[in-house]
Amino acid sequence: MARAVLTPPLSSPSAGLSSSSLSGAFIPYGAYAPQQLACRPPASSPGSSSCIVCSSESSAGDERVSLITRLQEPILPTTSMVISAAPITPVVSSFSPSPSSSSSYPRSDCPPSLPSSSPSSSGQPSSAPSQASSIEYRPKWSMLLSTEALEDAQISRAGSVTDAHVLRRKGRLKEQDGLIEFIISMHATHSPTEVMGKLERWVREHFEDPRCSVLKRLVPSIGRFYSPLPLVQALHEYDQFSCLSRRKYVPPNFAEIRHVLNIAQVHAIAERLSLITFDADGTLYADGHHIERDNKMICHIIKLLQHGAHVAIVTAAGYPGEPQKFENRFAGLLAAFEDLCLPREITSLFHIMGGECNYLLEVNDQYRLEFVDDILWKSEDMLEWSNEDIHVLLTDAECALKSAAARLRVPVDIVRKPRAVGVIPKEPTIYEVLEEMALTVQVQLVGSKLPFCAFNGGKDVFVDVGNKSVGLGALMSYLRKQPSEVLHVGDRFTISGNDAATRSKCPILWVANPEETAFYTRMLLRDIYFACLTPYIE
Repeated sequence: MARAVLTPPLSSPSAGLSSSSLSGAFIPYGAYAPQQLACRPPASSPGSSSCIVCSSESSAGDERVSLITRLQEPILPTTSMVISAAPITPVVSSFSPSPSSSSSYPRSDCPPSLPSSSPSSSGQPSSAPSQASSIEYRPKWSMLLSTEALEDAQISRAGSVTDAHVLRRKGRLKEQDGLIEFIISMHATHSPTEVMGKLERWVREHFEDPRCSVLKRLVPSIGRFYSPLPLVQALHEYDQFSCLSRRKYVPPNFAEIRHVLNIAQVHAIAERLSLITFDADGTLYADGHHIERDNKMICHIIKLLQHGAHVAIVTAAGYPGEPQKFENRFAGLLAAFEDLCLPREITSLFHIMGGECNYLLEVNDQYRLEFVDDILWKSEDMLEWSNEDIHVLLTDAECALKSAAARLRVPVDIVRKPRAVGVIPKEPTIYEVLEEMALTVQVQLVGSKLPFCAFNGGKDVFVDVGNKSVGLGALMSYLRKQPSEVLHVGDRFTISGNDAATRSKCPILWVANPEETAFYTRMLLRDIYFACLTPYIE
């Protein structure tokens, strides 16, 4: 007998969550909030229904109410609802806050509310699946338009080569990838649909046999795929915005192919996502900034945690023994946790890994960060790193950095930390000079006993003990996650980027700025939403 059931995207998100809340569908914020995510009464007055945090300051209360409202919104603000037969036109929108709203959280960036597994109050079956089948959701592709071009347009032309602040362009050095370059070259003899059709077959073949696949012969530097990718479907979606299939003379560029691969990866992993990790600078927020209360990703991260997925921020910043410095970098997110009075079952799914792989922090009951004991999460190899080997590695790295800086005639300041060393130019310089310094260190430290990461940060060059591959592997073992259910989001996957090492551990999303991160996270949440509404027949 055939019966329709809902497919849960996660097998076991967390032992701390009740089985009833995870059976059949994701946890909707609207259904979950009254019992566990609402304000907690003060300990001194059990009968009171007011929250200590909310009553302390009216502005904080307004922010909390606004954030709760955003998390309960049933509409997908990042998509446009159109009838399937309607003509496809680009959608451009902008956020215009209400004059009466004093909240610092932008309402327009809230992802969809997740469906509830409980029946409706009227007793009638929900019509959401039938509505989903008759309605097409179109992403606002304009969000993928980079704002860097607008910033460059406002920069005056360089008067001489000494105007380094004008000449600091990153160019193709941030767009290096053997597979993407091969895909671009295929368009000389194939249409975009033919290219993605062939590539989809080759990816499936490479997934089944990575050593003897066609892709391995055509692109020897290619790594692993952890699942087949629906590239043709992704192309058709992106084609609504870019008109790739209708262009005669202009082939797709690097960013467009990257977008298609990202879309396919989001669709491939949405149902089984169990751990998602984010780079910090350039991914969650602009370089040199922090997560403030108005950051677009706060609502998305809470949605992912509510969904039952672990969320980790993996950053190069390292402050041994100083959790308050990590708190300063992520103050807006921690404040949102506290404003919402999130229970331990939710906050325990959030992690921060600092120093590439050297420090792991979690949120305690007071919504403060605290270090996790190394013995609990580090691998045996990591625990065997001796102080002597670390000192030798950092000393050699410092010598290599000084030598490269002298050769390139770049005055620098040396920064030495317990598990990292770096140089910061005293005067603005171009991206290529920093790239040369990073690659110089990589070449000279090839024989190092310990793994390391020498990366170009855009404004500095640092060498860390260990790398994100080591850290992500340790985190996956600590949380008992498989590569096929993990996703890393970062902006530096080139040879001198510190995100490149994660490719050996799990699938990745390659973004160029925080706006793209928010876009793909919304798309991921949308796929999670529809995975709950799509029935299958037993």
